[in-house]
Amino acid sequence: MREEKKHIVIRGYGTISPLGFDAESIARAYAAGKPAFASILHQGQPTPVAALPAEAEQKLQQLLQANPNYKQLDRSVLMAVYAAKQAAEQAGWLKEGVSVDDALAVNIGSSRGATGLFEQHFEAFQQETLSSSASPTTTLGNLSSWVAHAVNAGGGQISHSITCSTALMAVANGVAWLKAGMAKRFLAGGTEAPLTDFTIAQMKAVGIYSKLSDHPYPCQPYAAEKQNTFTLGEGAAVFALEQVQNPKKGTPVIEAVGLGFEKLVSKTGISAEGINFQKSMRQALAQLPEHDRQVDLIITHTPGTRAGDKAELTAIEAVFKDGIPAITTNKWLIGHTLGASGALSLEYALHVLQQQQYTFTPYPNLLEQQMPQSIKRIMVNAAGFGGNAASVVVGITGK
Repeated sequence: MREEKKHIVIRGYGTISPLGFDAESIARAYAAGKPAFASILHQGQPTPVAALPAEAEQKLQQLLQANPNYKQLDRSVLMAVYAAKQAAEQAGWLKEGVSVDDALAVNIGSSRGATGLFEQHFEAFQQETLSSSASPTTTLGNLSSWVAHAVNAGGGQISHSITCSTALMAVANGVAWLKAGMAKRFLAGGTEAPLTDFTIAQMKAVGIYSKLSDHPYPCQPYAAEKQNTFTLGEGAAVFALEQVQNPKKGTPVIEAVGLGFEKLVSKTGISAEGINFQKSMRQALAQLPEHDRQVDLIITHTPGTRAGDKAELTAIEAVFKDGIPAITTNKWLIGHTLGASGALSLEYALHVLQQQQYTFTPYPNLLEQQMPQSIKRIMVNAAGFGGNAASVVVGITGK
């Protein structure tokens, strides 16, 4: 007798970003289509960034006040805790009177980790006044451990960095753990708080940071004009994953996860052909049913850099040939959130699947923008320094 197929479903998700502090506020922001950038002065230069809006910042401060121990944590950890509690509550996993859920595992990643605190502690070190909390609060492991405390998770706890593919790699881990029976429930996501002097300076040193501080669209993926418009943003998104046999109609499902890697050919680790993207997309497509491998929309990584954007579009052409799906991104609205970007793109995918529409990029660009008649399946791409890439395919049951 043939065993019934099991599905990896998204029971709930939590998010905080430059667009808002929950699904409703962020949906309104997506519908408005207004970029979330502001200009700050960095090293004497006007510099565009996408920070949390006032309402989201207030929610984060309320979380900070709720637990005295949170005052020593980095902003990246606080955002992860906020998003994870939201996801667990939506999934029905936050139960009163339950001390520890040994069947719940956690994997939260970040590209840069506690960079804000690290910079503060290094400054204190130079003044010879280093705090005893410097080491435990800057180690990457405190991401998932503090999330686990917040949601009473007693299963495996993983914190990791695989640069800007980090969040989708966490989702890949969640899928693998659930299929292997190593957990019954899994919280996976990414968080990033990179709006610090040192991190912004690093991106400027690479030569990719946007100089369009006075432009309504400082971050312009696929721009027709040949220029780099990389712009940093902050945020976090976490997903509550579970394996079930018969998901209800309308349930979000992770249909496939593909990973890719290529040998370093540049300081950022991406070739002109986007070989890593080609590998991850092909691997994901191969996991779909042989008779139905159609993807209706791709939410691309495209951070607004000339080389990176072109490489990904080239890879999409190589993989899909004459059947290229519609293409979009949310980075023109929120910038590049590094390790959290894949999670925030996946959150955007869930929004698009529900609304069946998205806002076209409004500046001159290289895309042939046409809304699909229906959007049943979306591929989300991410890639990072070092040559890695990931592609996740998400759909809705019954669509």
